[in-house]
Amino acid sequence: MSRLPADGGPTGEDWVRDVGRLTRESMDQWGLALDGDPMTGWTAVVHPVVRRDDPDSAPLVLKIGWPHVESAQEHLALRAWGARGAVRLVAADPSRGASLLERLDSGRDLRTVDIDEACSVIGGLYRDLHIPAPPSFRTLAGYLDPYLTRLRQRTDVPRRVVTRVTGLARDLLAEPGPRVLLHTDLHFENVLAARRAPWLAIDPKPLAGPAGYELHPLLRNRFDELGTGPSMRWSVRRRLEVACDAAGLDADIGRLWCIVRCGVEILWAAVDGDEDQLSKNLTLLKALED
Repeated sequence: MSRLPADGGPTGEDWVRDVGRLTRESMDQWGLALDGDPMTGWTAVVHPVVRRDDPDSAPLVLKIGWPHVESAQEHLALRAWGARGAVRLVAADPSRGASLLERLDSGRDLRTVDIDEACSVIGGLYRDLHIPAPPSFRTLAGYLDPYLTRLRQRTDVPRRVVTRVTGLARDLLAEPGPRVLLHTDLHFENVLAARRAPWLAIDPKPLAGPAGYELHPLLRNRFDELGTGPSMRWSVRRRLEVACDAAGLDADIGRLWCIVRCGVEILWAAVDGDEDQLSKNLTLLKALED
C-alpha cells in the first residue's frame, strides 16, 4: 500500500498512516465493538464487529478502504443493488472510506469450487446485479478512453494487438443496447458464502456499460487451470459458455469484450514492466481469437 500514488484521494503511504484513526472514528460513529481478528484485501482492512449496545445483533464487518477512483462509487453500487446478489450495505461514510456491511463467510469463496459450478454461480449473480445503470455512475466508455489512447501510443506492444483491441472497443461501444450496472471485478475470490443466500458478490468496481464487459475476471483468475494450447482455447470458451448460459448473455459478445480487456491488461503490464502478466494476457488474447 505504501508504494501506491494518490488516485483521487490520499497516497497509499498517507492512508496506511491514518487507517488506525479512521477505524477508531468509524467504530465510535456507528457504536461498534470488535468481534474477531482483522482481515486485509488488496486495498482495505476489514474488522468483524457487532453493535456495542446489542452484542446479540446480526454480525457485521467494518471495511476501511483506500479511497481511489475505482472504489469511489462502491457504496453507491451496493445501495443500488439493495442486497440482491451482493453483500448488504448497512451504512457508509465515503469521507473515511468506511462501509458497514453484513458479515459473510470469508473462509468460503469460489476458488476451490468445481470450475463449471463456479462460473455458473457467477453467471447467476450477473442476472441479479445487471440492473439498469443509474445516471450517476461512471461510464465504461469514459473509463476505457484514456487507456485506449495510451495503448495507441505504446511502441512496446505489438501493433496488431493495438489495432485489434482499439478497433474492437470502438465497434463494441457503438453497438446499441442497454447499459447496466457492472461489477467489473467479479472473480472467484470476490464471491463469498452467506447465510441468506448461497453466494453473494463483494468489492465491486462499478461502471455503467454493456453486460458483456463483465467476463474477463473469470479468465484471468484460476489461470493455471486453463491449460495450454488447444486445451486453453477449449477451457476459455467453456468458462464463457457456462457463465453466459447462466446469465442469459451472448457468449460471442462476451468473448470480444474479453479481448478488449486483455488489451487493457497488456497496457498495464507494459507500463509496469511485468513480463509475466504481459505473457499471460497475450496468450489469453490469442486463445480468445477465432
